Amino acid sequence: MNTVIQTVGLHKNFGKVRALDGLDLDVRAGEIHGFLGPNGAGKSTTLRILLGLAKATSGSATVLGMDPWTQAVELHRRLAYVPGDVRLWPNLSGGETIDLLSRLRGGTADGAAYRRSKDRLCQAFDFDPAKKGRAYSKGNRQKVALIAALATDAELYLLDEPTSGLDPLMEEVFRRELLAVVERGATVLLSSHILTEVEVLCHRVSIIRAGRIVDGGTLDSLRHLTRTEISFAADGLDTASLARLGAVHDLTFDAGRVKFSAESDRVAEVLPALGALAVQGLTITPPSLEELFLRHYGDPAAGAESGALDDDGDHRHGARRHLLGARGRG
Repeated sequence: MNTVIQTVGLHKNFGKVRALDGLDLDVRAGEIHGFLGPNGAGKSTTLRILLGLAKATSGSATVLGMDPWTQAVELHRRLAYVPGDVRLWPNLSGGETIDLLSRLRGGTADGAAYRRSKDRLCQAFDFDPAKKGRAYSKGNRQKVALIAALATDAELYLLDEPTSGLDPLMEEVFRRELLAVVERGATVLLSSHILTEVEVLCHRVSIIRAGRIVDGGTLDSLRHLTRTEISFAADGLDTASLARLGAVHDLTFDAGRVKFSAESDRVAEVLPALGALAVQGLTITPPSLEELFLRHYGDPAAGAESGALDDDGDHRHGARRHLLGARGRG
């Protein structure tokens, strides 16, 4: 099965607020698929529907060939989920919570292979499983969910801001472990607004705005939409020839350097001119996902429709769902 997740014309309304507005999403087997958007764009609402925790108002969603609303129990035995806001049982230790979550998924919490994997991950994430849940910081609560998800094999990992609260060292551990599960054949849908994380990990991305996909594809296919930054030492060079090139924009002199931008798919047109000038100290900075992101969210109207709800579909400042959650009201 090449398509692991597919949504077609997915709508979700919370009263008069439209959280999803015809979402079309396609996630292929064996890839890490980035799901980008700010808070309120509909990322977590989408994940809740994919998990069978909320029912779509209209449209269709399939996960691993199943309907997540009617086949949630079977589906959860084949996937792992990590939320961005983890709540734990206060009187259970971290290790007990990890074991419980594994059993609820149908994992082998009592097996030797599971225990080895759990112990290795606790060490990798520098996590003490003996402490009670109430004693953990936000970062350590996040580690509980990550270790529980990664300790048993799953076909699909649904990750909603999974590195929330982690320090940079632990973020790197997470990236290494995620790449390892994909090497074993798993698929990952990574919902995030940390663009550097997505750039490092993802094969393809989908950008969501106001409940619908507004752009997507491989990183290379999206970067042609933005401009590459180019600079070099001025050294009294006559840059008039550069200024006449149609691909060159915003030519400036700053701190002894010439700086300009060029459409990323037209950089090759600029290079001969740079060679003719014999420029020194040339620096070429490719566009980042930050720029792609700002193409869709740079205007103040972005996300206005979702202002009354957070990205879980709950009212702002309302009670957050527990780690395991309850089915949405549909």
